[in-house]
Amino acid sequence: MKAEDIMTKDVVTIRGTATVAEAVGLMKEKGLRALVVDRRYDDDAYGIVTETDIVYKVTAYGKDPRQLRVYEIMSKPCIIVDPNLSVEYVARLFANTGIRRAPVIQGQMLGIISITDILTKSDFVEAPKTLLLEERIKKAIEEARATCTKQGAYSKACAAAWDEVEELQAEAAHQKAEVMVSAKLSFEEYCRENPAAPECRNPQ
Repeated sequence: MKAEDIMTKDVVTIRGTATVAEAVGLMKEKGLRALVVDRRYDDDAYGIVTETDIVYKVTAYGKDPRQLRVYEIMSKPCIIVDPNLSVEYVARLFANTGIRRAPVIQGQMLGIISITDILTKSDFVEAPKTLLLEERIKKAIEEARATCTKQGAYSKACAAAWDEVEELQAEAAHQKAEVMVSAKLSFEEYCRENPAAPECRNPQ
């Protein structure tokens, strides 16, 4: 699945010159946690203002939301997502940057995608990427062998086919490595919180 398959197409925008109070009112009215900030001109970047921006930058410091403008607290340029980006890579982008949502843009704004969309609309449970990669690797190997038999072992087509196999295998290895690192970090965090646990004691 791609970003465009699960994104929300109805995007609510706001002007950067609007007050934070207006942004809060619009969020409440539409039941949203973020608003995309309109561009001022065609070559301008999009911005985004979230409930976290408002709470952390306005409420936490007792500032008057009726006097403060959206452009003073928004993130700009905001991270954007290509509609053809696979859901797995959108999730990885969110994980690496710590964001929870991003506009989907290709020339113009097409929608917005959030971690909620990934959780509720994608097929990561039914079709995990690891299994799909294994299937693609097997298929790529079969196709490479067939290509090399037909075109010759020293042909460009044969070399390109095996390059594709190696690229898929590298992606699979990268995924496994990330899982192992994540598990290690989780275990270390657990041991910091539970130093007396038997599994956390260092052997003498």
